[in-house]
Amino acid sequence: MSDNKNEGLFSKKNVQLVTNPFNDDNPITVQVLGICSALAVTVQMKNAFVMALSVTAVVAFGNVIISLLRNVIPSRIRIIVQLVVAAALVILVDQILKAYAFDVSKQLSVFVGLIITNCILMGRFEAFALGNKPWPAFLDGLGNGLGYGIILMVVAFCRELLGSGKIFGFEILGNPLEKTGLYATGYVNNGFMLLAPMALVMVGLVIWVQRSINKKLIEK
Repeated sequence: MSDNKNEGLFSKKNVQLVTNPFNDDNPITVQVLGICSALAVTVQMKNAFVMALSVTAVVAFGNVIISLLRNVIPSRIRIIVQLVVAAALVILVDQILKAYAFDVSKQLSVFVGLIITNCILMGRFEAFALGNKPWPAFLDGLGNGLGYGIILMVVAFCRELLGSGKIFGFEILGNPLEKTGLYATGYVNNGFMLLAPMALVMVGLVIWVQRSINKKLIEK
């Protein structure tokens, strides 16, 4: 009976594949993967959200495809096969964005295409999908994509709010031109928050807070 529970679709082990990347094994703050895109697309929450969804979809479905092919991929060309799968999925995502969210696609520019070389993507293919069945591989990809997305959203929230006074493009702190809301008190947006160095600082702060709360990460 216990073996059946451990092998169920939503067994404790499978659930951990999704939840561990949120904190204990986060791809950005613990594995230190995908840092480049975290710095590049977190000026606005809208861009960060779309990037997070794109990476999650590519990693999750890419893991499934690699898992299905794991027993027939020759070891010598496995990296090439992984790149082909990644490229096909990224092209599909890019075309969907251009069709249904052209403005966001234009703002993300080359960064969607660079998902192909995202360390998280290739890392999960090599470290997990090649050695596991499709369902656990899908959950692993989903968890790592969501864990990546959580950090992107946290960093983007702070940068957009403090840098432009907006969230998802909506004015939260008031109108800076008309001096309404918080701007009436003399508040000025911090333009430094919109520069790439501040993204690195924010990621560092997130890592510091996470490790202060989760003592298990101090040893990693």
